[in-house]
Amino acid sequence: MSRLLLLILTLLVPVLSQAAIVTKTVEYQQGDTRLVGYLAYPKDAKVPLPGILVIHEWMGLNDYAKRRTEQLAELGYMAFAADIYGDGKIAADRKEAGALAGSYKKDRALLRARTAAGLATLKAQPQVAPGKTVAIGYCFGGTAALELARSGADLAGVVSFHGGLDSPTPQDAKNIRAKVLVLHGADDPSVPAAQVAAFEQEMREANVDWQLIAYGGAVHAFTNPANGNDNSKGAAYNAKADQRSWLAMQQFFNELFGSTATSP
Repeated sequence: MSRLLLLILTLLVPVLSQAAIVTKTVEYQQGDTRLVGYLAYPKDAKVPLPGILVIHEWMGLNDYAKRRTEQLAELGYMAFAADIYGDGKIAADRKEAGALAGSYKKDRALLRARTAAGLATLKAQPQVAPGKTVAIGYCFGGTAALELARSGADLAGVVSFHGGLDSPTPQDAKNIRAKVLVLHGADDPSVPAAQVAAFEQEMREANVDWQLIAYGGAVHAFTNPANGNDNSKGAAYNAKADQRSWLAMQQFFNELFGSTATSP
């Protein structure tokens, strides 16, 4: 093989290994509120696909959540990022994000309604295979995904990435029909050991099929590079925990759907 041909093939590998995807904005409703979600799926998919509902962090449906949605499409899934805040709103700063996320955490009924609207929109896509849907969420979105499960939603699985685990109504865990995977930073100050222990007890008492993986050295929001790498701030990126949690999610999907795990 000539050096020139070898060089061309080397340059093509990254392009060929990344599936072509389609992305589009999808407007939908919850009550009288206009919501603006983000859909991504493989361009050449021939059969119905498992559907993945993606629930954003406290900042809103921003580029980070959209990129995660695209990564799921590249893996071969129909992925839909829900808009919890409405009208595509993105927080201007951490103060506004805290206020927005806090208002939904205080109103779990509204939080469930917003996530349920996103799930219904995902399931309405003709490419989604019936009975093969999962909800995943990051930080605030992890809390929302677990609340969706506690509502009794028809889900095959739920994945929380560094999400809050508390519940004002832990008895609702008896409604969970999904398998649950929690990917947690072992040093996360936002989700202390007492909250983790209460969650574990909640799952046991409800006889849920659950897993919790704690990543040593990881704090809150460990999957987002925008958070920097200073653990003393309480929220920081951890490359190892990011990669390991993404692979754990794919292994979980493989258990549910028979999909193939690849790295992001």
